[in-house]
Amino acid sequence: MKMKPLGKTGIEVSELCLGSMTWGARNDAEEAHEQIDRAIEAGVNFIDTAEMYPVNPVRAETIGRTERILGLWLEARERREDVVIATKHSGEGQKMVREGAPITAETIPDAVDGSLRRLKTDYIDLYQFHWPNRGSYMFRKNWTYDPSGQDRAAIIQNMEDCIGALEDEVRRGRIRAFGLSNESAWGTLQWIAASERVGGPRPATVQNEYSLMCRLFDTDMAETCLNEEVGLLAFSPIAQGLLSGKYQNGAVPGRSRMKKNPDLGGRVTDRAFAAVDTYLAIARKHGLDPVQMALAWCLTRPFMASVIFGATTLDQLDVALGAADVTLSQEVLDDITIAHRAHPMPY
Repeated sequence: MKMKPLGKTGIEVSELCLGSMTWGARNDAEEAHEQIDRAIEAGVNFIDTAEMYPVNPVRAETIGRTERILGLWLEARERREDVVIATKHSGEGQKMVREGAPITAETIPDAVDGSLRRLKTDYIDLYQFHWPNRGSYMFRKNWTYDPSGQDRAAIIQNMEDCIGALEDEVRRGRIRAFGLSNESAWGTLQWIAASERVGGPRPATVQNEYSLMCRLFDTDMAETCLNEEVGLLAFSPIAQGLLSGKYQNGAVPGRSRMKKNPDLGGRVTDRAFAAVDTYLAIARKHGLDPVQMALAWCLTRPFMASVIFGATTLDQLDVALGAADVTLSQEVLDDITIAHRAHPMPY
């Protein structure tokens, strides 16, 4: 398992990151702990979670449950120094967390308190803002995204205030680094500029959706992050399971995400299944597992810090972990480029 830097922080993380959003919903604590043990045995040292997890769906009664499950593992194994923990402060509009309050300098200390308590730890390695207060074009909102009503001065002031609050947390030793999520190129640059003006933590990472089927990151965000040394933490690299092929021809496996979320967050379209057929054909042609091909391709991208994947079974976990040992030939990469041009926006 290769190690990669988290921006300019000096923190090193495994190129594959264990996602946790099923823990407490589709996976109980025992299953989650088995996943963590197996991933660490394979060389993973990076685990991503969030205060609002589990999801699909988000329920008031399960808010924070995933962090608690991870905290129980940390308490039982006594291996805090062996893992890098990333969690997230929910953004504006999530009614089941702080009644939908936006991220502000005032909400940060209490949110950090809650995460530390549930995680049973004294510090968070990477503290991320789950989505911008002003909204985001992620999650299929790119089709209707309209930033014309934004108040630039208020946005910048909020960023500076939040950076100040984060710096207080750094000084207290409660967070080590700061990351963004579901952010744009303009937003990323403004957070960097605010950190330079205020003197607080600089964004080290941005966690955005990225896969063979979702490549919005490839242009402005790629340029921004490469030049500013902000690493991508890619989520949904298997397109919520679509790229495994398990949903082709109308199939809906029993414990799958589609069972709970039929449109997979807007990803289920006729174009999507046609694109998956093309990528499955590439995997068959080259004798590759399609999940490993999808993850290994993400690992080839020059802006990638770590690829976040999740699993509901240990068999799925083992397949995903195997991607670290897969090297894609130039012929495979060329076939993927041809497929992307034929299916540029599957959803």
